[in-house]
Amino acid sequence: MKVVGLLGGMSWESTISYYKIINEYVKKELGGLHSAKIILYSVDFAEIEECQAKGDWEKSESILSEAAKNLEKAGADFIVICTNTMHKIVPQMQDKLKVPILHIADAVAEALLEHNIKRVALLGTKYTMTQDFYKKRLFEKGIAVVIPEKKDIEKINRVIYNELCLGMVLDASRVQYQKIIEKLKMDGAEGVILGCTEIGMLIKQEDSVLPVFDSTHIHGQAAAQRAIYL
Repeated sequence: MKVVGLLGGMSWESTISYYKIINEYVKKELGGLHSAKIILYSVDFAEIEECQAKGDWEKSESILSEAAKNLEKAGADFIVICTNTMHKIVPQMQDKLKVPILHIADAVAEALLEHNIKRVALLGTKYTMTQDFYKKRLFEKGIAVVIPEKKDIEKINRVIYNELCLGMVLDASRVQYQKIIEKLKMDGAEGVILGCTEIGMLIKQEDSVLPVFDSTHIHGQAAAQRAIYL
């Protein structure tokens, strides 16, 4: 079994989900008392969020690259960054590592194509929704991406940072997200990506009029598959 290097803490609530998903998959596949070989490096999210707010991606890349190198030194065979937004800096991080980073957007794209989804709605932080680093990897696989209108982007982003990252799951916010998903369906979306690792705390399949693709679950399962079979 390969050793999974989890780079978490962004936020720690979603990192718990990664640990659970990976171990559950390994147990299901291998049975008995099997569990995943995992090394976890959890950063201080306040430092990363400050960099995001200031647009200082270079500093955040320096912090995460140092953490990833420590995972590599500790014996990780590959790296899993437990967040969507910080995949923006994966190219710079990968240049400093000998082991591969399992990219979340590639895992999501594979899941979408397995379900024949060619036009998908994307929910996430404002950085993930409006910048190209995530959407481009989907475009390259032939998947068109629909994002919410500007005011809805702000609503989604506010809930992520002011509620979900603090462990708050509110019914009123779920209703807001449901209305946004309904609009995106009207715009022709065939499915919706929960493209922030915390959104799965709020939205489940039963809450959505579109098929839900939870990036946390997809990424975690892809990590477990890689650990077992590659």
